[in-house]
Amino acid sequence: MLMKSAWLFIEKILSLFFVKLLHLNISGENWEKICQFVKFGLVGVSNTLISYVVYVILVFLGAHYLPASIIGFLISVVNAYYWNNKYVFEQKEGEERIWWKTFVKTFLSYAGTGLLLNNILLFLWVDGLKIHEMLGPIINLFITIPLNFILNKFWAYRKKG
Repeated sequence: MLMKSAWLFIEKILSLFFVKLLHLNISGENWEKICQFVKFGLVGVSNTLISYVVYVILVFLGAHYLPASIIGFLISVVNAYYWNNKYVFEQKEGEERIWWKTFVKTFLSYAGTGLLLNNILLFLWVDGLKIHEMLGPIINLFITIPLNFILNKFWAYRKKG
C-alpha cells in the first residue's frame, strides 16, 4: 500500500509539472504512457544503483571489471522484474500473465542491452578508448535505458490481443 501511495504521489508531481507549470493538455492515454515511462525510469535508476554499487564493490575488492559487471547485472535484473511487473507494467484485471515467461522475457530484454551490449560497450570504452572503468557504465546508460524500455514495453510486458 505504501508503494502504491508513493506512485500516486509521483503522478501528482508529474501532473503539477506538465499541467500546471507547462500548461499542457495531455489526454488520458498519453498521460498513462508518460507516467509509465517515468516509472520505468525510476525503476531503472534503482537498477542502475544496485548494479553499479555491486560493480564498484567487486572491482574495489579486486574482481575483474567484466565479471563484476555481470554479477551486478544479475542482481539488478531481479529488481527490475519485481518493480516492472508490480508497478510499471501492471497486470490489468482479466489479463493473463505467466510470471516465469514474463521473467524470462524481462531477463532476455535486459540481457540483450544490459549484459551483452553493456559489456561490449564497456570493453570498447575501457580497453579501446582508455576511459576509466568507473565511468564506462555511466556512459552506457544513455544507450541501454531507451532500448530496455522499448523491449520491455513492446515484448516482455506486451498485452495479448
